[in-house]
Parts: sequence; structure tokens; C-alpha cells
Amino acid sequence: MALIDLFLAARVKRGQLVVHHADGQTKTFGTPTPGFPEVTIRFTDKGAAAAILRDPALGAGEAYMHGRLVVERGDVRDLVNLLTSNDPWETGTNALAASPQRRAVQAVTHRIGRINMATRAKRNVAHHYDLSDRLYDLFLDADRQYSCAYYTDPANTLEQAQADKKAHIAAKLALQPGMKVLDIGCGWGGMALYLHAKTGAEVLGVTLSEEQLKVARRRAEEAGVADKVRFELIDYRHVTGTFDRIVSVGMFEHVGPAHYRTFFRQCRDLLTEDGVMLLHTIGRAGKPGVTDKWTTKYIFPGGYNPALSEIVAANEGSRFMLTDVEVLRLHYGFTLDAWYDRTVAARDAIVALYDEPFYRMWQFYLAGAGAAFRYGGLVNYQLQFARNRHTLPITRDYMIEGERALR
Repeated sequence: MALIDLFLAARVKRGQLVVHHADGQTKTFGTPTPGFPEVTIRFTDKGAAAAILRDPALGAGEAYMHGRLVVERGDVRDLVNLLTSNDPWETGTNALAASPQRRAVQAVTHRIGRINMATRAKRNVAHHYDLSDRLYDLFLDADRQYSCAYYTDPANTLEQAQADKKAHIAAKLALQPGMKVLDIGCGWGGMALYLHAKTGAEVLGVTLSEEQLKVARRRAEEAGVADKVRFELIDYRHVTGTFDRIVSVGMFEHVGPAHYRTFFRQCRDLLTEDGVMLLHTIGRAGKPGVTDKWTTKYIFPGGYNPALSEIVAANEGSRFMLTDVEVLRLHYGFTLDAWYDRTVAARDAIVALYDEPFYRMWQFYLAGAGAAFRYGGLVNYQLQFARNRHTLPITRDYMIEGERALR
């Protein structure tokens, strides 16, 4: 108990955290501060605090999932925001960082784990994306865009922001009628269907999720475009043919650093001589790191968010020209807030689908991810590549004009 108190005293300076220990003692940390949450938590057994101290990244999430840590004032998003807002990424202090010894062990084990062979890749994807359709309907927009939205105004609805995201990406692809597009990691088909509807392009979407494939194919059939927008269950490494454009949204996080060079070489080889690719991925604002143990265990096994340096280094030597880079800093924080609010509103339905620990797991996942974009070191990168430096206009005006027309 004394150790967890020291830990929290060092962590919480602005805002206030009240802790009710399992033995009946109550401690208060921090000072009420405008803009910072005031939160009360309770440890329901004496071992919960020790579990968190042994491994903060894993222990805190598991304690919340299993009711060993209960939030009595505010909610878990307030708790996560309180802790992370006191130590933003820009300050560089990172009071929750593991010891050098623990980080060394994590780096080795994670490096082994993120060698994402094709057989493991399909299993990893199924772990997250083959959950109940009903779950995703409860917190995503109607188009099931499960990636960072684009908020031209933070007050916009999730639906508007996701529609604007598709327009933002389509404009960067500089599509022309009759083009062939490959969508790597097509999800439930929303981007592929959008690109065809707006430009007439023929699109092949590929996924490793059997559940997503079923939905995407059904949507294409219902829209009467199944002959123009096709979906296949295939690893990107096994795609053949040539395409005028490639788009990949929220899939690169599952590739694994050991396969980055393979990814870029394959994409370049699949493009025509005037081909263009747009890659949209979560990334690290700083140097390469490791995925935290809780996320790896419960949410995205095999997942890794790359540093920009890792992306650029992997593409070097491929003669695949990087033509544009945009960093979306706060957009995913807004997106995750919307998903979190919808998840909380659908609590009873999610518990009925699964159980209370699953609901708390999902809630903790969205709260933690949102804080990582708001105060931590995560951002979204949009990178545009071309095989030919003469393919695209020499200024970015076409992106702005194209996006306005689509919106």
C-alpha cells in the first residue's frame, strides 16, 4: 500500500485522485485544477495494488477488468486522462515507464512476437476483427469505419468525420474514372464502396477476416456493384495483378517491422508505372518502441505502431518515392472519445453479448487509446507514395480541391 501511494503521489500533481484502500484507509493525491479530472477509486482486495506495481501496463487494465479496481467518482476514462495528462509525451518524463531491465526483456520478447508470419497474421486478425457484428454496430458509425476519422471541426458528428476521412484519402489518391484500385485491409468494405461510388473506379478489397469478408461482399451485392467492387480473403503478400492505385487504412499496424520491406516492395510491384499508394497508419511520434503487454494480450496480438523512422527506413532502396506526409495529431483522440461514449451507452447490450469483464476490457482499451493520442506518443500518419515523380501535380492544391468536391 505504501508503495502504490508513493507511485500515485509522484504521478498526480494536477487534478485530484482519492484512493480507498482495501484495508479502509483513504489517501488523496494532487490538487483540484481547472481542466484536470477529479477521480475516486477503490481497491477491492489487498493484492490489487501489488499487481499494478509489479507490472503497471498489464496490472492496471486487468485490475479494472476484474473489478479489483473500481472507479467511484468519474469513470475509467477520467482516471486514465488524469494520470496521462499529468505526464504528457512532450515533457519526456514518462513516470509510468518500466525499468530499463524490464524494457530490455519486453523489447526482446516483443521483437520475437511481432515476426508476423502469414499463418499467425490470420489468427491475430481473427482475434480482434472476428468478434460479433453486433459489437461493432454498437459503437462504430453506420459505415463501420474502424480507423481514425478526420475532424474538420471537433464538434462534428462521428458520421461526418468518417465521411470526411474517406474524402480526405480519396483526394490524395487522385483517382480518375476507369482506374483499378487495391484496398489492402479493406475492413467491412466502406472505403472500397466509397471510392467506386465517387469515382467509378474498380476496386479489389483484401482482408484476413472472414467475418469482415462476409459483410463486405453482402454490401457490394446489396449495392448492385459486386462486379465492380470485389472482396477476397487473401494475404497482401499473395495478391497478383496490377493496379493504378493502392489504399491501405489501419492495416499496416498488423504487418510487423520484420515485414515492412516486403510490404513496400509488394505494393510497388503491384502498381502500374504511374501508380500511387496512400498509407494511413497509427504511428509513434518518437523513436521505435514496444507494444504494451495489456494491448498485446487482450486487444491486438501481433500489433505494433511504427515510428516514422521505421516506415521510411523500410522503404529506402525500393525506388518507391515518398511524395507526401501528413501527421494527424488529435483526430484519433476525438474518434476514440466518440467510440467510448457509444460503448458506455451500449453497456447493457455488450454485457449481454459477452460479460461484464469484456465490457470493462473494451472500455479500458478505448479510454487508454484515446489518452495515448491526447497526451501520449501516438499520432496518425498518412503517407503517399508514387512510382513516378511526374505522376502527381507538383503542388498539394489538387488534394484540397478534390477533397472539397468530394465533401
